[in-house]
Amino acid sequence: MPVAKSSLLFLLAGLCEIGGGYCVWQWWRNSAHWMFGAVGALVLFLYGIVPTYQPAHFGRAYAAYGGWFVVLSLLWGWAVDRIQPDRYDLLGGTFCLIGIGLIMYAPR
Repeated sequence: MPVAKSSLLFLLAGLCEIGGGYCVWQWWRNSAHWMFGAVGALVLFLYGIVPTYQPAHFGRAYAAYGGWFVVLSLLWGWAVDRIQPDRYDLLGGTFCLIGIGLIMYAPR
């Protein structure tokens, strides 16, 4: 599977997990309408399905996804919550991207 397709799957999984979690957070913690919780639960279910299309085995795919989650969470916070990443966030995110490349795409 090409890196681009695999990366797109990781991106989609991240949007499902972070977006679904955000909806549940809004419902449970911020008293948003119950539909936020229901939509969040459905999107989180989809998050469980998307990574199954990765070519790697479960452990490797989820280890690499962890790096994607870190980077996408920082971007979500910046775009949605208006919290700009600082230099340590950017450095940590860079390390995560390097880790993703090693875990998922290094020749074996």
